[in-house]
Amino acid sequence: MAEGPWFYCLKHHTVETRDGCAERHRLGPYATREEAEHALQSVAERNERLDQEDREWEGR
Repeated sequence: MAEGPWFYCLKHHTVETRDGCAERHRLGPYATREEAEHALQSVAERNERLDQEDREWEGR
């Protein structure tokens, strides 16, 4: 079984090891395969949190 670190490939929409696609096509590294599988969700949640922080900052 392959070991990490794990990456999410934006080009192929798959989880891969360090031997996968070029860095520019992927997110990571992630410590576990499961974290990499949820990479897009994690990015969306982080972006929403940061957007909310920006809205709060601009409202001061």
